[in-house]
Amino acid sequence: MNRPPLPRGTAYAVLAALAAVVIIISTAIFLGTGGRDGRAATGTHENRGSAEPAATGQWVGSWATAPAAAEPNTANGFAGMSIRNVLHTSIGGTGARIQLSNLYGTVPLAVTHASLAVAAAPGSPAAAPGSMQRLTFAGQPTATVPAGGSLLSDPVRLVVPAGADLLVTTYSPTPSGPVTYHPHARQNSFIAHGDHTEEPLGTAYTTKTPYWRYVSAVDVWTQEAHGAVVALGDSITDGVTSTVGANHRWTDFLAARLRTEPGAPRYGVLNEGISGNRILLSNAPSPTANNLSGVSRFERDVLGRAGARVVVIALGVNDILRKPQVDNPQQIIDGLHSMVRRAHERGLRVVGSTLMPFKGHKGVVERQEVTRQGVNQIIRSGGVFDSVVDFDRTLRDPAVPERMLPAYDSGDHLHPNDSGYEAMARTLDLEALKGEAAAAL
Repeated sequence: MNRPPLPRGTAYAVLAALAAVVIIISTAIFLGTGGRDGRAATGTHENRGSAEPAATGQWVGSWATAPAAAEPNTANGFAGMSIRNVLHTSIGGTGARIQLSNLYGTVPLAVTHASLAVAAAPGSPAAAPGSMQRLTFAGQPTATVPAGGSLLSDPVRLVVPAGADLLVTTYSPTPSGPVTYHPHARQNSFIAHGDHTEEPLGTAYTTKTPYWRYVSAVDVWTQEAHGAVVALGDSITDGVTSTVGANHRWTDFLAARLRTEPGAPRYGVLNEGISGNRILLSNAPSPTANNLSGVSRFERDVLGRAGARVVVIALGVNDILRKPQVDNPQQIIDGLHSMVRRAHERGLRVVGSTLMPFKGHKGVVERQEVTRQGVNQIIRSGGVFDSVVDFDRTLRDPAVPERMLPAYDSGDHLHPNDSGYEAMARTLDLEALKGEAAAAL
C-alpha cells in the first residue's frame, strides 16, 4: 500500500532520533572496548565520544567551504561568544572530524571549547538527543589556530546521517583579530553570549547570522563512500540567490543524485565556491589577499580535501566581468590548464564547465560576450578537461543564446534560481565522475 511521504520536518526528526539511538549503542560498545590510545575508556565528560573510528573505512569530506575573507569590523573577533555553525552533510559516516581555519586572522585564534552535534531539525540550533560531542585537538579540549593557518580536530565517534544538518560550535574567550569567514553561506547559523558550546537545547542561541565562521571542513569516517567530488567555482557554485536554508545549490542537488540514483558513484560533494572568484587574479591585499584566485587556492581547497577523487571546475565568468577584465580567451584557458595539470599530478579527474550566459547583467558589453564564446569554443573542442559539462547549453535561452532562460533566471541575468541550479545538477553526467584522470591533455 502506498503511503504519502512524511513532511520534511517530521522525516528529519525521525532520522535524527534513529541516529541518536545508534550513537548510544555505538558509544556503549566503545566503552567496553577501550579508547583511541588502547586504554580503557572511562566514560568521563572529557573523553566522551573521542576515538579513532573502526579500522575499516576511510576519511572522506562530507562538507566544506572555502575561507573567503576577513570579516569586516571584527578586529576583536567574537571574544566571549559561542558561534554555532549550521552545516549540511552530503554523505554520512560513523565518525567525524572538523577543520578550523584562521586564514585571515592576524593573531593566533584561541579556542577553549568546541563541539559537534547532529541538529534536532533542519536549521535548528538544538542538538538531536545524545549527539552532542566535545571536540579535542591533539587530545586537549583547547586549541590554538595559528594566524594564517588551520587545525584539524581529533576524531569523535558520531553517527553522521547523510543529507542532515550538523552543528559545529566554537568558543573563544579572548580577542582573536579578524574573523575568517564565508559570507554567502545561504544558511542561517547562530551566536550566543557566553560559553554555551555544549548546550543541547540551543535556547541561548537567539542571534541568527548568515555567515559561516572559522569552520572550513567536516570529514566523516565511512565504509560506503569511495571519495569526494570537489566543486571549484564562483558565486554560481556558491549558490548565491538560492533559497536560504533549503540547500538548493547545484552541489546540493548533485549530492542528492549521488545518494539516490542507481549506479551513481558514492561520493561526498564539497562546495568550494566563492562569490566573485576568478581563475587568474585574487583581490587586492588588505593586508592579506582575500578571495584568492582559483589558481592560488587550488592546493588548499581542492587537492587538500579528504578523499578528493574528482574536481568540477566552473570558473572564468568573473575573469571576464570583473576589473581588470580579461579579453583574451587563451589567458583563461591557460589558467584552467594549469589547474588540470596539478589535479592530474595527484590522480584527480577533472570535469570542466562551459561559461554560463550573462547577457543583460549589469555592465555587460558586447566584447565580453565575444570572450565568453571564445572560451566555450575551446572548452567544447576538447583538450582542456577530462570531460565537459555544458552548463551554458543547459541554462541559455534557445531564442537568445547569449542570455539565461527566464525560467532559470533569478532576476539578475547572471545567477540561476533554484530551478536553474537543479537543472545544472541534472546536466552533469555521473559517469563522467568515474574513472581515472587522463594521462595527458
